[in-house]
Amino acid sequence: MAVKLDPLISEFETDEQAISYDRWFRAKVTEALNISRPRVPHDEAVARVAAGLTERRAQQSTRPRP
Repeated sequence: MAVKLDPLISEFETDEQAISYDRWFRAKVTEALNISRPRVPHDEAVARVAAGLTERRAQQSTRPRP
């Protein structure tokens, strides 16, 4: 029988859901830490995101509006 959790304390309805999510999350973190491709420094990652946003905004401003 699944134990009901208090919604004020947990975002999961049952203890089983919380445990399942914890296992999934830990597996994803381990997978990400084990990726062998070169890491990107934070400043470079932020610069790439900013450039992409600037490019998308420029594309949106040149599109005709319906």
